[in-house]
Amino acid sequence: MAVRAPDDGELRSLPSAVALTVASALLWGVAHLVAGRTRAGVALLALQAGLVTITLVALTALRLRLLPLAVQPGWLTALIVAMPVIGAIWVAVVVCSYRVVRPADAAGPGRVLAAAVVTALCAAIAVPFAHTARLAYVSRDVLVTLFAPDEQGDDPWRGRSRVSILLIGADAAKNRPGARTDSMTVATVDVRTGRTVLFGLPRNLERPPMPGPARRWFPFGFTGDGTARTPGLLNEVHQWAEDHPEVLPDVPDGRRGPTLLKQTAELILGIPVDHYVMVDMRGFAELIDAIGGVTVTIESDIPYGRQGNVLRAGRRRLSGTEALWYGRSRSDSNDYVRMARQKCLLYALARQADPAAVIKGFERIAEAAKRHVSTDIPRDMLPALADLAARMDAAELRTLQFVPPLIDPSAPNWYLIRRKVAEALDDEGDRPRRRSPAGATPRPSPAPDRPARLAALCG
Repeated sequence: MAVRAPDDGELRSLPSAVALTVASALLWGVAHLVAGRTRAGVALLALQAGLVTITLVALTALRLRLLPLAVQPGWLTALIVAMPVIGAIWVAVVVCSYRVVRPADAAGPGRVLAAAVVTALCAAIAVPFAHTARLAYVSRDVLVTLFAPDEQGDDPWRGRSRVSILLIGADAAKNRPGARTDSMTVATVDVRTGRTVLFGLPRNLERPPMPGPARRWFPFGFTGDGTARTPGLLNEVHQWAEDHPEVLPDVPDGRRGPTLLKQTAELILGIPVDHYVMVDMRGFAELIDAIGGVTVTIESDIPYGRQGNVLRAGRRRLSGTEALWYGRSRSDSNDYVRMARQKCLLYALARQADPAAVIKGFERIAEAAKRHVSTDIPRDMLPALADLAARMDAAELRTLQFVPPLIDPSAPNWYLIRRKVAEALDDEGDRPRRRSPAGATPRPSPAPDRPARLAALCG
């Protein structure tokens, strides 16, 4: 009577089967090769090698374009589909590997424990792919919800050397109707070098010149409703436009205010202002909390709130609420000190929002952005802006505030403002200063009305 030789599955123990399964999770096909299923093992090895090769080639070829690709809905859709598919294939490889090497007579607690280990291994593989797909889905949702439809064409800059964006901080207080734009800054960026100048516009500039659509109401500058309650300040333009749809009949509610404010900033500064980004102050606090806070240097104690709270002087890590008070408080100071703190806060956020913090709080950031941010930046400009952001990170960031003594907000010299803007953006002023030759007398520091480097101002 012939005796059947035991097969590999009968000779192999559960621990060795689990070890081979783990090895197959790292190098597909190992378990199949050990089990004698050579063709299947070689096919799995080839499949993994092909996927790895394609990924490495794509990352190498697109390494300088990864950020621009991350802001394109089409690529994000592909990622949403690809991640679950690759994860499912990988999990299937692990499950099949265990099935071909586990002992045929395995039973009892050992088999349950081995199955639990393999299940945990599958979960460890699947979770990162599912999380990546989720992040891609949330990103695409934000892009489609927040940004305007495509309209730029092949050249996002349209031959321009600079792009300018009005950054608006809006505040809808409980004790007054509507919203006031208490923070207004125009960021103008050289699209070749990334050098950026921030022009700070005080909220209390009186009788600002109005653009064409509103000039028939205010031919000699904005005066609000003519009462003491609205004396005609720059921070009232937004709400006035929202309350008067006839001034911009083709612009929907919620966008009329920032659109008219953007056009007004163009007249004040004498340069084109291409787009705006408006953030509700409550959303600003949520964004800061989502990245774990922001660190700033506080020059002197800042009282805030009605409970006697104080932001102590020194280097401090602030929560969203604390950062909001740091940027808004006028206790023991004034509007112009507050404007300087707001610029320092923006600078700190730009420097400290590292990728790890952003990814960790990404869903909170996305939800806050959808609720509290509005913009007219078109989606097809985002790749070019993302590419520009990389150059901005390495370039100097300067600021010019139109505050006393340079400008009297109650009687602004609009010609002087436009001249200072032109000087700040002219080729000589926008070029890095050459080092003085040895023995030469160094140039004096810039006058107060010249753009100042934010790094030096904010510590």
